[in-house]
Amino acid sequence: MKVTVEKENDRKRLDQFISEVSGISRSQAKELIEKGFVLVDGKEPKKASQKVKEGQTVEFEVPEPEPLELQPENIPIDIVYEDRDVIVVNKPPGLVVHPAPGHYSGTLVNALLYHCKDLEGINGTIRPGIVHRLDKDTAGLLVVAKNDFAQRSLVEQFKSRTIGRFYRALVLGIPKGESGRIEVPIGRDKFDRKKFSPRTTSPKEAITNYWVIGKFPKHNVSEVKCKLETGRTHQIRVHMSHIGHPLLGDRTYGYKPSRINDEELRNLIDEMGMHALCAYYLSFDHPRTGRRMEFEVELPEGYRSVLNYLNQR
Repeated sequence: MKVTVEKENDRKRLDQFISEVSGISRSQAKELIEKGFVLVDGKEPKKASQKVKEGQTVEFEVPEPEPLELQPENIPIDIVYEDRDVIVVNKPPGLVVHPAPGHYSGTLVNALLYHCKDLEGINGTIRPGIVHRLDKDTAGLLVVAKNDFAQRSLVEQFKSRTIGRFYRALVLGIPKGESGRIEVPIGRDKFDRKKFSPRTTSPKEAITNYWVIGKFPKHNVSEVKCKLETGRTHQIRVHMSHIGHPLLGDRTYGYKPSRINDEELRNLIDEMGMHALCAYYLSFDHPRTGRRMEFEVELPEGYRSVLNYLNQR
């Protein structure tokens, strides 16, 4: 690709200029410069941060994206919406989102590689663009990018906190008041590296808003609606436990079956196969059209069974 620098691009960083005219990310542009795939007026630039000047000729070659080494797997997934840029999935509990040590197959990414035949290169690799995650045992809505263009837009929307995310959760106890805002920084727990908590050496801002939408004092249980302002790992689970109301079924963060007196309810909670948390609502601006997209899904079957039992009693 050969491009002449126009007046409006004068004094821009080289990596920024290449990113804007080609559609690749700035980090990819920087990598092309460092690997010698870029010429400015026929010469290799010294660094990605150098400024381009009006009238200069910039030549570069974008290598074809490489396929991801992970294997596509025919795992059934509930696709709520799909177009050329994004795919919205209703993730069931028990499905890991992204390959990690111990989970190199059977993940949502493996499923998407099978079901999406039009994935483009994201950061140089043909793969789905995971811009946010849900814990393995959290159910609900996820938006995934299918190309670099959509990836950049969604990442920016998460940074600017314009993505709408609402969750419903069943928790132990009855919170004081009808709503609350939890502003407690969290990070990896310094004593238990598998958990996240305020007891950490690397705290990151974490904000959860919640509203009590159901009270079941006979069973010492409440239902809450939560809205995230940040998206830290295990955030709702950690925050609700921190204020004394762990999620039903979430033994990692303080749920104890002994606090449920009703044996039938205890059994229903065990049978859920998840902690009682569902990302039931998601909204974002479509990367290409700018149109506000809104999605809402039913609560998973196990959650509904527990809620129906509470309502009947």
